[in-house]
Amino acid sequence: MTSSTPLRALIVDDEELARRLIREYLRGHADIEIVGECENGLDAVRQIGALSPDLVFLDIQMPRLTGLEVLELTGRRAGVIFTTAYDEHAIKAFELHAVDYLLKPFSKARFDDAVARARTLHAPAGAAPAQAPALDALVARRAAPLERILIRDREQVHVIAIEQVECIEAQGDYLAIHVDGKCHLKPQRISEIEEQLDATRFLRIHRSFIISLAHLQAIERPGPDRHAARLRSGKRVPISRSGYEKLRTLV
Repeated sequence: MTSSTPLRALIVDDEELARRLIREYLRGHADIEIVGECENGLDAVRQIGALSPDLVFLDIQMPRLTGLEVLELTGRRAGVIFTTAYDEHAIKAFELHAVDYLLKPFSKARFDDAVARARTLHAPAGAAPAQAPALDALVARRAAPLERILIRDREQVHVIAIEQVECIEAQGDYLAIHVDGKCHLKPQRISEIEEQLDATRFLRIHRSFIISLAHLQAIERPGPDRHAARLRSGKRVPISRSGYEKLRTLV
C-alpha cells in the first residue's frame, strides 16, 4: 500500500556502485522520491539537516564519519535503513533492536522487505518514531572506548582526537571539552561520556571534571584538605577527596 504523499529518501554511501544499486531498486517504489545523495558522513550531516528526509539509506563504514556518528550528530532516529558489508555482531544488534538493515550484497527482495518495514514505521508529523529508543541505545553503546569526540557547532562539525583532550568539565546538561586552550560545548552528561572513555587514560577526579592522565603535570595542595591537578597547559582542576584517592593509586 503506497501513501498519497511520496516519502523523501536520502542515500548515503561512499561507494558509487552501492548508491547506483539503491537508485535502481527504488525505481520499483513509486511512493519514494530520492531527494539527495551523499558519499561521506560530513555531507550526510548537512543534508539530513537541510532536507529532513523521511528515509535515510545509511552506510555504516564511511570515511570521515561513520553512520552511527552521523546519527549522533544529527539526532536522527526515525526512518533509518542501515547498509553495511561489515560486522555481523553489529547487524545482530540492529536486528534485536528492531532497526532496519541491509547486509551487502543484498537482493532486491531483501531491499523491498526493508523498505516495507521502514514504510510501516514511518510516523506522521508530530508522532514519536517507534524505533527511537532502540536507536538511542545503539548510538550510545560502543564496543571500544572513544577515539574521537564529535561536536556540532551550527553548520560546523569538529572531530577531536581523544589524545588532544586535556579535560572534560560538566556544565549542566553540557560538557566543556578543553583542547589546546579552546573550549567546545557538547550536549551530553558527564556520566555518559565517562562510561565511553578508556579508564586507563582518563579519570574522573571531581563530580564535574574528568582529566586526561597524559596531560597531568602535577598534583598540588592549595590549602588544607584541598588538592588540585595542574595540567600541562597550566590549567588547574579541583580534585575531590575520592578523586584524590583514585589518583594516588595511579600516579
